[in-house]
Amino acid sequence: MKSRHLLPVAKIATYVDRVLVLEENRLPTPFMLPLYANGVPVLLFKSVKGKIDNKNAEHLTLFGQTVLPEFLSLNDAFILIAYFFKPYTLTTLFGVAAHELKDNPTGLSLLSQKRWTNLQERLLNANNADYMLVLLDDYVFDLIQRSKSACPLIQYATTEIAKDCSKESLINVQKQLHITERTFQRMFEKNIGVAPNLYRRICQFNSAFVQLNKRRHYKLSDIAFQNGYADQSHYIRSFKEFTNITPTEYLNYGSEE
Repeated sequence: MKSRHLLPVAKIATYVDRVLVLEENRLPTPFMLPLYANGVPVLLFKSVKGKIDNKNAEHLTLFGQTVLPEFLSLNDAFILIAYFFKPYTLTTLFGVAAHELKDNPTGLSLLSQKRWTNLQERLLNANNADYMLVLLDDYVFDLIQRSKSACPLIQYATTEIAKDCSKESLINVQKQLHITERTFQRMFEKNIGVAPNLYRRICQFNSAFVQLNKRRHYKLSDIAFQNGYADQSHYIRSFKEFTNITPTEYLNYGSEE
């Protein structure tokens, strides 16, 4: 399988964090992709239809906050492109309440977005992934042009919490914004789709998950310590909460692949 991790083009970089491209020209067995909590909305295009947790998924699917683990399955050769947005972009770009998409990936057609049909047709008729990226870049840029500016308070809060996933960071950020705890809660639920502490825990898990995926022979206790977990057992419990498996089981699964 061919995979590419790309930075977004400049015109959409304010709202898009990164882009993933996967290409598989032949698929002897079904492809299963685990979808774990990462703290950000994702726009996913698949050149073939598939299933998410045994439910039919459209070619273009929008994800909000993923808390419970899900699986994407594909049965044919495919091109898959995922745009990982900044955490605060769902309402701003797509006009949907963030909490509505929590653990509820939705086909883009159901959001009544303008140009959706034309976009899908052009993507499915594209000859290669590079042209698909151009089409998706243009689509996202058009959304940006039509949107209002994102709330600066939630931009600041999510950025700071992602940098420091400690419990103290929630208190510090709230104080820095000069808002009440209840206002802080409402701001996150409206713009992010989850409560501030859950967002913090997802960021903490994702930071540790990225480190684990590097497979540089880190001890689990080292990963736990470096990402602010009280101890290794606490880290394992958190990992299992968001994936349904332990870190060791995950690494063993990856090695079998």
